[in-house]
Amino acid sequence: MIKVGVFGTGSLGRHHVRIYSEIEEVELIGVFDVNKEVAEELAAAHGCKAFDDADELASLIDAASIVVPTDLHRKVAGDLLEKGIHLLVEKPIASTTQEAAELVKIASENDLILQVGHVERFNPVMTYLEELPGVPRFIEAHRLSPYPPPREGMLPRGTEVSVVLDLMIHDIELLLHLVDSEIKQVNAVGVSVLSPSEDIANVRLEFENGCVANITASRISPEPMRKIRTFFNDAYVSLDYQEQSGYVHRKSATGIIREEVPIEKGDALTNELRSFAQCVETYGTPKVSGEHASKALRIAVDITEQIRASAS
Repeated sequence: MIKVGVFGTGSLGRHHVRIYSEIEEVELIGVFDVNKEVAEELAAAHGCKAFDDADELASLIDAASIVVPTDLHRKVAGDLLEKGIHLLVEKPIASTTQEAAELVKIASENDLILQVGHVERFNPVMTYLEELPGVPRFIEAHRLSPYPPPREGMLPRGTEVSVVLDLMIHDIELLLHLVDSEIKQVNAVGVSVLSPSEDIANVRLEFENGCVANITASRISPEPMRKIRTFFNDAYVSLDYQEQSGYVHRKSATGIIREEVPIEKGDALTNELRSFAQCVETYGTPKVSGEHASKALRIAVDITEQIRASAS
C-alpha cells in the first residue's frame, strides 16, 4: 500500500485529502499546511494526522500531492524530491521555466515520478476527444471563472500568477497533446483588471501542421465556463468539460447530422489521483509528465511576455 501525504490544504488540497482517504490502494498518512487549524480540522475529518513539521511527514511517506501556491512549488516540491518522494504537483509545475527545469532534473536524477496536475486530461470528455480519428484543423477553447474570493494574509487563490498560467495553461497543455505539432506563431492579448497580472487573455496559436487554435481565459467572468470546440475535415465537435456532455456534427449526403456525444461521466480529480497512485505502484509513466508540463509552461510564459511587451 502506498503511503501518501498532502502538502497544502486549501480549496483544492482538501479535495486531494478526501479522495486519497477513499482510495483503497492508498494509506493517507497525513497533511501539512501553514494554517494549522485548517489542517487539523481536515485531518480529523478524514482519519489522518496533521503534522506541524513538514520533514516529519516526509519521512513517513512514499508519495505526495503538492497543492501550495505556485510560487512555492520549486521550494516545496524540490525539497521532497530530494528526499526521494514521488510527487503530483498541481499545475502549473512552477512559476518559471527555470524552476520547472530544475524540478524535472531533480526527479530524473533521483529516478522519481513527477506528475503534474493538468486535471482535464482525466476528464471523460477528453477521453472521447482523444479517440476521434483525424487531425484537428481549428480549435476554440473558453475557460472562464469568477474572480476568486479573498484569503486572509494571502492573495486570492491563483492570482499569484497570470490567468495564462492559472487557467489558460490547461488548454495549452491539452492542445499540445491533441494537435501533436510544434507551434510556429503566437498572437496574444490580455489585461489586468483586479490583480497585478493578467485577469483575461486571448491567444491565437498556429501550428506547423496547419491547425489553428483560439483560446480565451478569464477569471473575472460572472459565470464559469469550460468548453472546447474542435473542427475536423468532416466533423465539428462541441464539448463541455463542466457538464461532461457535448455534440458532434457530421457531414452526410443529406446535410449535417447532429448527434449527442456518448460520455460516461466521472470525477476527473479522482481519476487523476488514482492514476498517480497506480504510476507510483507500478513505476509507470504519468499521463502528464514534468517534461510535458514544462513545455506547456514555456508556451504560457511566452504568451505572457508577448502580452506585456505589447502593452509597454
